[in-house]
Amino acid sequence: MPVIYATAKGMMEDKTQAFELGGDDYITKPFRVEELLLRINALLKRSSRDKEEETADKFEIGDYFFDYTSQQISYKGQQQKLSTKEAELLRLLCLKKNDVLTREEALLKIWHDDNYFTGRSMDVFLSKLRKYLREDPSVEIVNVHGKGYKLLVS
Repeated sequence: MPVIYATAKGMMEDKTQAFELGGDDYITKPFRVEELLLRINALLKRSSRDKEEETADKFEIGDYFFDYTSQQISYKGQQQKLSTKEAELLRLLCLKKNDVLTREEALLKIWHDDNYFTGRSMDVFLSKLRKYLREDPSVEIVNVHGKGYKLLVS
């Protein structure tokens, strides 16, 4: 559950202590109720999205079914076992379906590194995923120039 400190204390030391104690946001009095409600809604959205990402492990991708836990893609009765990196990358793409997954986010979440050589390695895994998903024309992994990748499902 997110924590917002609403207080009259505006000193940097007070704010620092609040965040060190686990606070997610800090607002000083006087403030408008509308601003507080906006902050609450933003934190709740972020919190709920984070929980979905933590627990999501089964995905429908067009005619494919992807089970992250077993690291398998199924298509019309045929199953393809994925490597751990392939499964992690496909899961991130599924969580951002039809949205951009930045190259940096993928590299940091999966490899915990965003150097050139790691990026080249990720390109190989993307090629393999494209190959696995090629049977369904409504599914495509596209490059978004200068940003990252999109898993498009029409």
